[in-house]
Amino acid sequence: MTAVETQMTYSNSYTIHHEEAYMTQEEDWDRDLLLDPAWEKQQRKTFTAWCNSHLRKAGTQIENIEEDFRNGLKLMLLLEVISGERLPKPDKGKMRFHKIANVNKALDFICSKGVKLVSIGAEETSAKEGLLLWCQRKTAPYRNVNVQNFHIRWACNAELWRARRTDDPIGNLNTAFDVAEKFLDIPKMLDAEDIVNTPKPDEKAIMTYVSCFYHAFAGAEQAETAANRICKVLAVNQENEKLMEEYEKLASELLEWIRRTIPWLENRTAEQTMRAMQQKLEDFRDYRRIHKPPRVQEKCQLEINFNTLQTKLRLSNRPAFMPSEGKMVSDIANAWKGLEQVEKGYEEWLLTEIRRLERLDHLAEKFKQKCAMHESWTSGKEDLLSQKDYESASLMEIRALMRKHEAFESDLAAHQDRVEQIAAIAQELNELDYHDAATVNARCQGICDQWDNLGTLTQKRRDALERVEKLWETIDQLYLEFAKRAAPFNNWMDGAVEDLQDMFIVHSIEEIQSLITAHDQFKATLPEADKERMATMGIHNEILKIAQTYGIKLSGINPYTNLSPQDISTKWDTVKHLVPLRDQMLQEEVARQQANERLRRQFAAQANIIGPWIQTKMEEISHVSVDIAGSLEEQMNSLKQYEQNIINYKSNIDKLEGDHQLSQESLIFDNKHTNYTMEHIRVGWEQLLTTIARTINEVENQILTRDAKGISQEQLNEFRASFNHFDRKRNGMMDPDDFRACLISMGYDLGEVEFARIMTLVDPNNTGVVTFQAFIDFMTRETAETDTAEQVMASFKILASDKNYITVEELRRELPPEQAEYCITRMTRYIGADGPPGALDYISFSSALYGESDL
Repeated sequence: MTAVETQMTYSNSYTIHHEEAYMTQEEDWDRDLLLDPAWEKQQRKTFTAWCNSHLRKAGTQIENIEEDFRNGLKLMLLLEVISGERLPKPDKGKMRFHKIANVNKALDFICSKGVKLVSIGAEETSAKEGLLLWCQRKTAPYRNVNVQNFHIRWACNAELWRARRTDDPIGNLNTAFDVAEKFLDIPKMLDAEDIVNTPKPDEKAIMTYVSCFYHAFAGAEQAETAANRICKVLAVNQENEKLMEEYEKLASELLEWIRRTIPWLENRTAEQTMRAMQQKLEDFRDYRRIHKPPRVQEKCQLEINFNTLQTKLRLSNRPAFMPSEGKMVSDIANAWKGLEQVEKGYEEWLLTEIRRLERLDHLAEKFKQKCAMHESWTSGKEDLLSQKDYESASLMEIRALMRKHEAFESDLAAHQDRVEQIAAIAQELNELDYHDAATVNARCQGICDQWDNLGTLTQKRRDALERVEKLWETIDQLYLEFAKRAAPFNNWMDGAVEDLQDMFIVHSIEEIQSLITAHDQFKATLPEADKERMATMGIHNEILKIAQTYGIKLSGINPYTNLSPQDISTKWDTVKHLVPLRDQMLQEEVARQQANERLRRQFAAQANIIGPWIQTKMEEISHVSVDIAGSLEEQMNSLKQYEQNIINYKSNIDKLEGDHQLSQESLIFDNKHTNYTMEHIRVGWEQLLTTIARTINEVENQILTRDAKGISQEQLNEFRASFNHFDRKRNGMMDPDDFRACLISMGYDLGEVEFARIMTLVDPNNTGVVTFQAFIDFMTRETAETDTAEQVMASFKILASDKNYITVEELRRELPPEQAEYCITRMTRYIGADGPPGALDYISFSSALYGESDL
C-alpha cells in the first residue's frame, strides 16, 4: 500500500470503529477494549495527534474530533494534505445538509483512492504484516528483542528493553518520543504511562506511531541510495575529465615540440668550417640519444592514455572522447611522420657536408701550395723578360742570352701543366661551393693573367734575340747542353718533391695500398734518375775540364741557365730525404685504416646480432598477442617478461651507439661487413618499445572489458579464435569484408544498412579496419550493466523530493562537498515558473553526462 492509502486507511479505520461500533473485530479481547473508556481515550488522543501532524502543514489543527470534523471542512483539508491533491470546493453554509455534503465529498474522495470504508480487514492486514516485518528486520541485531505483534509481545519486548536499560521506563519512552518529534518530525501520539501501565496497548495506535518511523527512515534510505548513485556517476565523470585534460596537455606539449624541432631539421644551411659542421653532427647525436627518446615514450603513452580513456568511456556508457581540433591521435601520428621524414635525410646531409668540407680543405691547401710554388717560380720573370741586356752584350753573350731564353721557354712549357692544375683546382672549389671562393678566384685569375703576360713577354724577347742573333755567333755548346738537360731534370725533381710532399686522403685499406704501389713505382725510377743526374753533372765536369785544359777563364756562371750544379745536387738530396718520410706517412695511414677496419668489424659483429634479435622479439610479441592458449593474465605476465628483457637489453644498444660514435669520429662512412646501419637499429628499437607498450595496453583494456562486462575466459578465447581466423593479413586487424564474413559465420543476418550501423560502432573514426578491442566491445555491448541518464534523473528527483528542480542547499545536504560543488558549478538555472530563485536544472545536467546535450 502507498503512504497515502495507509494514512487514509488509518483515518477511515478510526471512523469505522466509532460509527460501526467495531463489529468486525477478529480477536475476543478487542471486544472488551471497545467498551473500555481508557482505550477509547487513547484512540482519540492518538488519532488527534496524527491528524494534527498533517494539519499543521496547512497552518491549523483540531482539538476535538467529533466537533472539529463535524462540518467536514477540516476533514477535507486533511485529505488534501495527505494526498497532495485538490478536493472539490466545499460548501460554506452552516446548515446540516451543508455539513453532510462536505463529509460525503471527503468520503467519496477516499473511495476514489480504492480505500474501502467498511470491512477494511484484508487491506489493513497487508499493511500490518508489512510494518511488522519491517520492525522485525530493524530489531534483529538487538538481543532479547523479538517483535511478533503490536500488542502483548510489543509490551513484553518494551519491558525487556526497559529492564535492561534503566529503572525509569516512562522517562526513557518520553525521551524517545521527544527525540522522534525533534529530529524526525514525528508527533507525540502515545503516552508513556499508557504503554507501561496497560497490559494490552492498543495495536492500531502503536501501528500508527511505528508507521511514521517507517516512512521517515524509508525516505532517508532512498535519499542515501540516490546520493550514492549520483556520487558514483560524478566520480566516473570527474576521472574521465581529468584523463581528457591530461591528454590535451600532453598532446599540446608533444605537438609544440614537433613544431619547434622540424624547422631545425629542415635547415640545410651548411657551415663554412669542418669544426662547425662536426658540432652540428654532435648536436644531432644529442637529439637522437637524449632529446627524442623521451618524446617517443610520450607519444606511446599518449596513445595508451587515449585508448584507456576510450575504453573507460565505453564501459561507463559515455560518448567517445573527441580531442580538440588538431590533437587527434591521427594528427599527432601525421606530425610525427613529418618529423621523421625531415629527420631521415638530415644526418645523411650532415655527413655529405662533412665530406665536402674535408675535400674542400684538402683542395684549398693543395691550391695554396701549387700557387706558392708557381708564384715562387714566376717571381722576377717578368722583369727578366723585360730586360734589354742584349743591346750591350757581346756576340758570345748574345748567343748565351739566346740559349738562355730557349731554356726559359722550355721551363715555361714545363710549368704549363702546373698552371692548368691550379685552374682545375680553382674550378672544383667553385663547384663545391667553397666559402672563400672569391679569394681563390682572384688568386687564380692573377696567376692566369700573369701566365698570359709571361707568354707575351717571352715571345717578344725571342723576337728581339732572333733579330740580333745573326750578329752574334759564339755559343758554348756544353753550357747549352747542360742547360737543356738540367732544366727538365730540375723540373722532374720539382715534381718529385711536390709529389712526395703531396697531401692525401683515403677511406679504405685498398686506397692506401694504391698510393703505396704508386710510391714503390716512383722509387723504382730513382736509379734511372740518378744516371740522368750523373750525366748532367758530367757535362758540367766536362766544361771545367775543357776550361782547365785550354786555360779558359770562366766567369762561373752558365749563360744558358740559372741552375747550378749545386742546385741539382741540393734538390737531389732533398728528394732522397723525402722518400723515407713519404714511406713513414704511408705506413702510418695503413695503421689508421687497419684500425678503422677493426672498428667496422666490431660494429658489424654487434649489429648482426642486435638486428635479428629485435626482429625475433617483434615476432614473439606478435604471437603472444594472438595466442589463445592461456588467460589474459598469463598473456600479461608473458608480455611483462618480454618488456623486462627488452629493458635489460638496452645496454647492448648503448654499446653499439658508442661504437657508432667512434666510427663517425674516425670519419668511417661505410661498412661492407653488415647491412645494418645505426639508423636501422634505432628505428627497430623504437618500434620494439612501441609494440610491447601498445600490446600490454591492449591486453590491459581486454582485462578491463572482461571484468566490467563479466566475460569468461572461454568466451574471450572464442572471440580471439574467430578474430584470428578472419584476420587474414595477420596484422591484428580485420578489413570490413573480413569483419562481415566473421559476423555471418557467427549467425548474424546482415543487410547493408545494419552492417553500416555496426561499422559506425566498431570503427567510429572511419579508419577502415576493426581492431580486436573494438570487436570485443561489439560482441559484449548488449550484456553490459550500465547506468543511464534516466536513472540519474530519477536519483536527482528523489533528492529533490519529487520536484523538477533542485536547490543548492539540497545538493550540499545530500552529496559530499566535492561532488556537490561539481554539480553546482555545472548545472544550469531552472527556468520553470514553479522554481524559487537559484533553483538548478538537474534534468539537462543528467542528459549532458551521457552526451545527450552539452555539459
